[in-house]
Amino acid sequence: MGKIQIMDEWLSNKIAAGEVVERPSSVVKELVENAIDAGSTSIEVFLEEAGLTSIQVTDNGSGMDEEDALKSFSRHATSKISKEQDLFRIRTLGFRGEALASIASVSKVTLKTSDGEHNGLEIQLEGGHVVSKKPTAFRRGTDITIAQLFYNTPARLKYLKTIQTELGHSIDFMNRLALAYPEIAFKLVHNGGTLLQTNGRGNVQQVIAAIYGVQNAKKMIPFSAESKDYKVHGFASLPEVTRANKNYMSIFVNGRWVKHYLVQKTIVDAYHTYLPIERYPLVVLYIEGDPYLTDVNVHPAKLQIRLSKEQELLPLIQEAINKAIRSAIHVPVAEKKEKPVRIPTEQMNLWKPAPSPTFDEAKINAIVDKLNGEQSIVKESTQPLQNEEESEEDLFVEKPTEIEEQWEVPPIQQEEQLSAPPSNEEVVEKKEPFPELEIVGQIHGTYIVAQMEDGFYLIDQHAAQERIKYEYFREKVGEVNPNERQSLLLPLTFHYSADEAIILKENLQALQEVGVFLEDFGQSSFVVREHPTWFPKGFEQEIIEELIEQVLKTRKADVKKLREDAAIMMSCKKSIKANYYLTKEQMVVLLNDLRKADNPFTCPHGRPVMIHFSTYEVEKMFKRVM
Repeated sequence: MGKIQIMDEWLSNKIAAGEVVERPSSVVKELVENAIDAGSTSIEVFLEEAGLTSIQVTDNGSGMDEEDALKSFSRHATSKISKEQDLFRIRTLGFRGEALASIASVSKVTLKTSDGEHNGLEIQLEGGHVVSKKPTAFRRGTDITIAQLFYNTPARLKYLKTIQTELGHSIDFMNRLALAYPEIAFKLVHNGGTLLQTNGRGNVQQVIAAIYGVQNAKKMIPFSAESKDYKVHGFASLPEVTRANKNYMSIFVNGRWVKHYLVQKTIVDAYHTYLPIERYPLVVLYIEGDPYLTDVNVHPAKLQIRLSKEQELLPLIQEAINKAIRSAIHVPVAEKKEKPVRIPTEQMNLWKPAPSPTFDEAKINAIVDKLNGEQSIVKESTQPLQNEEESEEDLFVEKPTEIEEQWEVPPIQQEEQLSAPPSNEEVVEKKEPFPELEIVGQIHGTYIVAQMEDGFYLIDQHAAQERIKYEYFREKVGEVNPNERQSLLLPLTFHYSADEAIILKENLQALQEVGVFLEDFGQSSFVVREHPTWFPKGFEQEIIEELIEQVLKTRKADVKKLREDAAIMMSCKKSIKANYYLTKEQMVVLLNDLRKADNPFTCPHGRPVMIHFSTYEVEKMFKRVM
């Protein structure tokens, strides 16, 4: 007897469900796409326990008569294609005819439907088998409820994540569909609470406002372009609106949300020189073209497609977005460089020009030239700077606010070492003694010159204070004291999309441990009513936003890593910058504080704080020795 057997339809449907029905959001996807294909103008989705208990989708589409309703649960039953050629001109979201059969095989289904011409019909199925069928009074459209998903395949339940994670997937998908079809009114309800609601008036910016907030929607600019084969259009955010990952770039091809690496890269390239490193824009991109140019039958969930004539499409997208950005913002002329302006002494309070140096300025300029060359080599060998502000700080003069605070750093005490990615600090295994230095003067308000018996040191004043403040803030963030809190006269309000709000609610405790006291304010909004007194003044909101972005980027907060990031961020915000002239007394205070640091030789970003020049090197430069 042969070993090969033909599987019965029930077993083959359960196997197919392994590909089609991965999680509750997969069911939501298939049912809502069917509702869209049925011509619905209003679609409502109701979830209980993220869909594990119940998923209900109600629409006002074309509905079905009794014959079609029964056939719809048969495998490979579809009204979308009838011959092979139809595969190459697909204009609908669904077409394979396996979704309902697969879903029904691993759940309990109740279907109510009517085409508006005949009596309504109610069908109940369990494990893919019809258990009841009866007429019912029902208006035109379809209502389908999926209960007890995976009740007969318990092994599948073990691979599901938390309720919040599974709900997040459904929210994300509904957000994409709402953007893809602004002319359809969508509503998503979970456990009785509305998470998404759009009006179906066809206004994309209104949908963006419903998902990402009104303020972000106001900062979206339209773009469009057209070629012989493709038309592209949509909305792109101004460079000031950025996110920590690429998930906020939504790509739609003929109404289908897809993931396409090259298109994503093209969008990022369109923002070249406009965005900080590792920051990404919020973009809604619509690509329209002949379906013959796309192949959507390459992925079980139809999330990936192949595009023909990419060499024509990609430049079209990049040019359209880049042109819109250029026209919406003012770009400074890079070639025009103004000489840095020194701030008058009378405007600087305790910041007074240092006494004129007693050494030969020509000699020092020669040394500075050598220093610049060595620093460029050092920067290449260390880890990259963590933000764009840091890379530009030596180029611009910035008058600080509340200058006195620059020096109000309490004494540094020994604290528990935080775990963090390897840095240049670990190179110094044995702590070197801090040299006994005599301060000579200052160069260009940026480098402190100090000498000793065997040569002299150039100290980067910003890097030095950054190291001091980093160790101070690292200790403060490591043990947030309830007695060191300051109430805000006007609370800070933050709005995020529903799936982002779920992530933040899961990580509220972790954020509190670094001084971010978020309170749920309803409708995916949060409020901050207080912050630690030691937060750098003037940067409180910026720091809170950046710490929140770190959590959203990783989706789950690592408290130790978050503390490290917070300490580095705060140390950089308020440290003295270049072109600030210090008195000799201030230089002495700075070096004394630096002497107490655990590692006084590198800043938190791994850059050197000081560079030593031996007497021999100086004499060799002036040809006194050969």
